[in-house]
Amino acid sequence: MKLMKAIVYEKYGEPNVLQVKEVEKPTPKDDEVRVKIHAAEATKADCELRSFNFPVKWFWLPLRLAMGWAKPKRQILGGYFAGEIEAIGKDVTKFKVGDQVFGSSQLRLGAYGEYLCLPDTYTIVPKPDNITFTEAAAVPLGGLNALHFLRKANISPGEKVLVNGAGGSIGTFGVQIAKAMGAEVTAVDSTIKEKMLRQIGADHFFDYTQEDFTQSSQTYDVILDMVAKSSYTKCIQALKPQGRYLLANPRLSDMFRALLTSKLTDKTAVFAFAGETEEELLALKQMIEAGQIKAAVDQIYPLEQAPEAHQRVETEQRLGIVVLSLKP
Repeated sequence: MKLMKAIVYEKYGEPNVLQVKEVEKPTPKDDEVRVKIHAAEATKADCELRSFNFPVKWFWLPLRLAMGWAKPKRQILGGYFAGEIEAIGKDVTKFKVGDQVFGSSQLRLGAYGEYLCLPDTYTIVPKPDNITFTEAAAVPLGGLNALHFLRKANISPGEKVLVNGAGGSIGTFGVQIAKAMGAEVTAVDSTIKEKMLRQIGADHFFDYTQEDFTQSSQTYDVILDMVAKSSYTKCIQALKPQGRYLLANPRLSDMFRALLTSKLTDKTAVFAFAGETEEELLALKQMIEAGQIKAAVDQIYPLEQAPEAHQRVETEQRLGIVVLSLKP
């Protein structure tokens, strides 16, 4: 039996439940590819799955049943990666050995390991030529979600877009994609993130520790909101007529209110979750290669320092995206 190194968690808890272990190297099925992982994003979702502590509570029970009641069923985290095709199943024609790729492993997870097998139908596409594996691994989560929501907003050049929670994975791409669509962008986050957010394109900045953007007289055509504890009513009030409110982290009550807002008012509220499609990832690849967007990478940790990476993500001190590197 061939072995590989992976970060494993056998129980829910603090970052120190993440341990380096030798596990069986996976063998691709006929319709699968085996990716040699070079880098994986350490996401907020990974931290939430590890601790099983979520800001939005409504999906706690179904997710716990799906992911493991007493202990995790899938003990290797990591849903977003970049690497190289190392082997293919006999029915795979879409890829060849040596292809450099990036993508999403969905709820299979597993990217915190040296190798990962996935069906060739998953969202896996060629890596952009002009970025590293580390930068590529930092793209799919934030890029796919931001693109999904902002496309639904049908932004016209010159419209005013506010991104609440702009300093994380989705927010940093939200700022850049909105700018690429021709918007005037306001970013909302903490003091330490202002310089980074302005560097990636934010025209205006609100420090939420000092002021509440909903108390300002400014109104917006679009609000992209990653913050689960936002006031739904105040955000709707901060929209212009015909404004669009994009909820990336909705509470159950917000979903019901969104349906009513869209049906009964001139404003639209959207909470449809991202499909993370191949077409969307290819669109991001084109935008990266055209120099329109880039991954705002904060820090890179070796795989063995996954607990430290999780601590960095959870403290919200990160200036962008945290990545685990599996390259020597």
